[in-house]
Amino acid sequence: MKKNQFWKGMLLGAIAGGAISLFDKDTREIMKDNVQKSAKNVYKIVRHPGETAAKIKSTIEQVSEDFSYIAEKVDEFRELTPQVTEIIKETKDTFTKSDDSEGLEDLLEDKVPND
Repeated sequence: MKKNQFWKGMLLGAIAGGAISLFDKDTREIMKDNVQKSAKNVYKIVRHPGETAAKIKSTIEQVSEDFSYIAEKVDEFRELTPQVTEIIKETKDTFTKSDDSEGLEDLLEDKVPND
């Protein structure tokens, strides 16, 4: 029975690539800073889970409110679109009729002899 070694190879390749990238001093410093920030955040979450839960709840509520607002505006836009379309058609018709009548008057003036 053959085993699929793809994921194992991917994991080992990622580890090797990460280790090789750490030969660069700037990369090591950046990684050190990122690990320290992440550790502080994890420590804060573990020490104050209620505060973190409150922030998550607040964020979810804000996203929900934002989504509701966007949905409301989309509904308003859907209701408004036919009205705007009708106004545009009426305006176009008005200008088209105006242009046609002016064109007709010009034709009549050209055809009617001046006395």
